Amino acid sequence: MATARAAHKRGVGQLAATAPLPYLDAMNEAPEIQLTPAAASRVAAIAKRQGKQPILRLAVDGGGCAGFQYRFGLADGVEQDDTVAEHDGVTLVVDEISLDLVRGSAVDYVESLGGASFQVTNPNAASGCGCGTSFSV
Repeated sequence: MATARAAHKRGVGQLAATAPLPYLDAMNEAPEIQLTPAAASRVAAIAKRQGKQPILRLAVDGGGCAGFQYRFGLADGVEQDDTVAEHDGVTLVVDEISLDLVRGSAVDYVESLGGASFQVTNPNAASGCGCGTSFSV
């Protein structure tokens, strides 16, 4: 009993109950936005061909057949309110307003018989159009 009392007095035993464990929070939090290896590779190729920085901007605009539509383009830089994701030296940026609609999403590049395009896997989308370029929440 004296050993337990001494340990308690020194603060040992309270560590697990009171100390924050930030690495556990980081493990449980989903990233704000992700860029897949295929998308990063495609952005790098396009940027190199155009002589620009490998920065892809994802924005959400009103419109499209489902209510909102994704807009992609190479960016000249990162803005102050942008959320940033990086993969293999390629940067994905999303402005603060668009992020509310795509938080938790992954941006991929998909090639199929129907064509090739950047696609967003958006957990916030309630529905989308057949071509995958617009969505509703």
